[in-house]
Amino acid sequence: MFDLDGTLLDTLQDLADSMNAVLSRLGLPTHPPDSYRYFVGSGREHLVAAALPKNRRNPETITECVTAMDREYGKRWAQNSKPYPGIPALLSGIDTLGVTKAVLSNKSDEFVCAMVKKLLGQWSFAVIRGAKPNVPLKPDPAAALGIADDLGIAADKWLYLGDSDIDMQTANSAGMYAAGALWGFRTANELASAGSKVLVQTPLEVLELLNKPAE
Repeated sequence: MFDLDGTLLDTLQDLADSMNAVLSRLGLPTHPPDSYRYFVGSGREHLVAAALPKNRRNPETITECVTAMDREYGKRWAQNSKPYPGIPALLSGIDTLGVTKAVLSNKSDEFVCAMVKKLLGQWSFAVIRGAKPNVPLKPDPAAALGIADDLGIAADKWLYLGDSDIDMQTANSAGMYAAGALWGFRTANELASAGSKVLVQTPLEVLELLNKPAE
């Protein structure tokens, strides 16, 4: 089971450009792309609130900016975003092994499905799921456990690969094997502190984990 942003796809520039366009239109300070490494991951409301100045983080402004961010992101999510180096080989290798693949993201479900189809359409995923109304966001394990249940695969049989503390917390809460992707948005210290069972430097190292005999 994969996270999307910072794990399968490098989406940072398009996210930054989209939110910065919203901020510029309001006459507010923008942020360098690297700042968005810590704004993303907890859903679009959190991203918007983190990007806004503290004195503008009221519910009305956040709601307005979420709508504007969706509009801006809809224009440009495919301009710079692409799979990380090694991800195509990892996905093909997983297919060779016959292992089930799924995607679970806190990004809006509409964008998750569109991005996987366009940027990762060469590979099939048993489930592709983003944020939906009335379903708790990660790190709540409900969505991850729902995918496992839908596919009839016990939670402890899943490796969950992600790049943030939220992903590691999700995996551990769901009883899945938490693997931290070091090529993503966050640091090794964050992933380790959040309970990663293993840190992987490159996507192909994940294949080595999948090929290990069960202990």
